[in-house]
Amino acid sequence: MDNTSRSHSLVYLLPELWRTLRTRRITVRFPFGPLELPSYFRGRVTVDPALCNGCGLCVRDCPAAALELERESRDEFRLIFYCDRCAFCGQCEAVCRTGAIVLTNEFAPAAADRNALREEFSKPS
Repeated sequence: MDNTSRSHSLVYLLPELWRTLRTRRITVRFPFGPLELPSYFRGRVTVDPALCNGCGLCVRDCPAAALELERESRDEFRLIFYCDRCAFCGQCEAVCRTGAIVLTNEFAPAAADRNALREEFSKPS
């Protein structure tokens, strides 16, 4: 590398280095501190069984087949959510007429056993 190339590199590098040193850090302190998620982050799916009327719109519109509705009678049903299938698209929340399904601003749980990612919600009697 000749001296001209070196001087061009330094002319570019030094102002860039100075600018970088003066700006604030943009990395996260994740292992050492809490991770701040944006408000629009779609994470864990929660279902309020008291609000759910068992219409099945969420099951029909879920593109990942992460919801399943099992009817025991006209008024008794069980909504099953499979977290491992969920794409966290928010379609179930958007189509729910009663507001029973909400995507929160939390991470979805991790598990070594696939059955641990299955959640059942029953209508309270």
